Amino acid sequence: MITDSSEQSEDAKLDITLRPQSFSEYVGQNKVKKNLNILIKAARKRREPIEHVLLYGPAGLGKTTLAHIIANETETQIRATSGPAIEKVGDLGSILTNLSDGDILFIDEIHRLNKLIEEVLYPAMEDFKLDIIIGKGPSAKTLQLDLPRFTLIGATTRLGSISSPLRNRFGVIHRLDFYENEDIEKIIHRSSKILKIPVDSAGAKTISLSSRRTPRVANRLLKRVRDFTQVENRDTITAELAKQAFRNLEIDALGLEPTDRHILATIIEKFGGGPVGIQTIAAATMEEIETIEDVYEPYLIQIGFLARTPRGRVATELAYKHLGMKYNKGEQDKLL
Repeated sequence: MITDSSEQSEDAKLDITLRPQSFSEYVGQNKVKKNLNILIKAARKRREPIEHVLLYGPAGLGKTTLAHIIANETETQIRATSGPAIEKVGDLGSILTNLSDGDILFIDEIHRLNKLIEEVLYPAMEDFKLDIIIGKGPSAKTLQLDLPRFTLIGATTRLGSISSPLRNRFGVIHRLDFYENEDIEKIIHRSSKILKIPVDSAGAKTISLSSRRTPRVANRLLKRVRDFTQVENRDTITAELAKQAFRNLEIDALGLEPTDRHILATIIEKFGGGPVGIQTIAAATMEEIETIEDVYEPYLIQIGFLARTPRGRVATELAYKHLGMKYNKGEQDKLL
């Protein structure tokens, strides 16, 4: 799925190439940038590491990028890993003991950390101590190691899945929101210069409208439109070329792909527009519940095509109009 905001294998190299290196290069999320800047400057005056930071929000909005910018701005080293990659307590211990004072440990998908590993993190975050249990049973002994004063930056798409004890140990918590189209256009212009493919203002606007207000998706779409433009032997991305490329990819003007439209059409045609439970939607569309909740739902809710009610999901009037289906206002309003 091209407009899937979660990271894909092709994104790794692209993200490194296009990733901003400083707050001045980072477009959007102005409140978050301002507060992080203050945090860094204050810590620098005190000559101590910044507090632990937790960044949350939908995938593709720049949480990893912000973590690297913080490392650059504080002139420290960053060690990046992810929740699922830390399988054993020993894995975490190895990472923590190899850090230096002031270093940053970035854990993506921190909500997927094993609970046993979480418990080891508590004293590490609070007291910079690592408790290691040697042996088993009555003869087991606890060895406490001193750790360098590091900063943990966690990123998650599911804040509610992080336990309260872990969440409360972060001194700074920021939410990243979907971008405005104007900011996405700025990102597209910047990325096009790095990729060495000119894009006119109309072309950038067309791509931004289909980017699901997400930088990662915008950059991915830019690459696909660049391919189409070069195959057509054109040297500049225009609105018409972008539209032609999107027609080939079955992406509409709002960035919806066939699966998005299939989910909405299923709710409308099979369940009368809702309300219908997420498990039923998953079974009817043959998609995983987590995929629907993490990939499709956030944007559909953001643009007002889907509503959550105590009884389940409901397709809105905007969704009916977008799909060209008749909307029974009196009946549907009772469901919202």
